[in-house]
Amino acid sequence: MLVIALAKGRFLDPSLDLLQRAGIRFSEDVASSRKLIFDSVDGRCRAVLVKPADVPTYVEYGAADAGIAGRDVLMESRADLLQPLVLNFGHCKIAVAAPKGMRSINGSDNPTIRIATKYRNITLEYFNARGIPVEIIPLSGSIELAPLIGLADRIVDLVETGRTLKENGLEVVEVIAESSARLVINRAGYQTKREEVLAFIGALKDIQ
Repeated sequence: MLVIALAKGRFLDPSLDLLQRAGIRFSEDVASSRKLIFDSVDGRCRAVLVKPADVPTYVEYGAADAGIAGRDVLMESRADLLQPLVLNFGHCKIAVAAPKGMRSINGSDNPTIRIATKYRNITLEYFNARGIPVEIIPLSGSIELAPLIGLADRIVDLVETGRTLKENGLEVVEVIAESSARLVINRAGYQTKREEVLAFIGALKDIQ
């Protein structure tokens, strides 16, 4: 049985649709159920529902053979995984945003810049590579609020349409990376379940 880790939240419906189009169906309504484990009708696959940030961990440690996660999550986790497919949903940007009119940062600036974000690793790597000292203010929600009340100078967050930023007087000043959904595979499982894994990758590739 191939175990697939699926992220709860905005990725769940498109992930389930992708699996269904690949011929993987479940007898229950996965999206509305409170269960966390679901076996496919043919008994060949098992889906487990986890928090988005936990998908790389489940796959890296072998609790799941495969998973679907955003590139932002994978970059932040630094998990050692195979990424054979870029999937056609979840498109957005990992970006630096600031109050409108705030000037750009460069390496000659002396003061440490305070950045509110849930992407600590991505943020540090990006600014360290440019020689810009930053202090990370860790937040898990309502990140747009931080610059408005003086908690941080800028934020690093996912941006899809930019509407929320605009409504809060912020704008994108730098794009760190483009992000979308990725199929990830456990390295050991790629060998021990090679036939099942390759068939799964092929099924998804055919409908992309």
